[in-house]
Amino acid sequence: MLAQSYRHFCPVARAIEKIGDKWSLLIIRDLLREPQRFTDLIGSLSNITPKWLTQRLRDLEAAGIVKRDKKPGRREVWYDLTPAGRELGPVIEALMVWGFRWAMRPPVPGEVVHPDLMMRGLTFSLNKRGKQPAQTATWAMRFPQATYALSFDGEGWTSRKQDDSEADVTVTTTPEIWATVFSSPRSERSRLAETLQIEGAPENVAEFMNIFGIQHKGTANT
Repeated sequence: MLAQSYRHFCPVARAIEKIGDKWSLLIIRDLLREPQRFTDLIGSLSNITPKWLTQRLRDLEAAGIVKRDKKPGRREVWYDLTPAGRELGPVIEALMVWGFRWAMRPPVPGEVVHPDLMMRGLTFSLNKRGKQPAQTATWAMRFPQATYALSFDGEGWTSRKQDDSEADVTVTTTPEIWATVFSSPRSERSRLAETLQIEGAPENVAEFMNIFGIQHKGTANT
């Protein structure tokens, strides 16, 4: 069921009544990227149970924020945002900005770090803070689950899954370690980054480390 009524005449109160339940904003966050199946949402949300996800999707559908797309002959149901749901994009972005500024911390033991969500957050942060190399660059983040290309095209950053065959710098690590490195205070990053395997031409590696405030002695140059 939807969040209880605050019985308060205020648009903020009304909005929270519709999207303030636990998991609701995270479901909206994931659907803003692209339509998702139930199993996709279970995978990205990690700690939500199927029962809770079913209930939240029903609540958001009843509120006119989420819609179901089940085409004839297709067994799977896809979930997408309605126009009202799409208009929550700036709300999610504002929460990301606030979270990076006031609530960010390294992951704690047992906390799930999804490579895709982490790279999206990192890309958003780099663009928001105006962090830029001197020229275009592609850096490969090689995780056990997948390799992501973090690319700067001269104007902004993007990230996507791909191989690392054309990367200027390749970093081999785990999502948990990388999340810990870039979310820790700058004074601690060099020590924490000692477990990273960083490969690339010396000048490219130096630029990578400069962007992230890392001084790493164990760099492998190729």
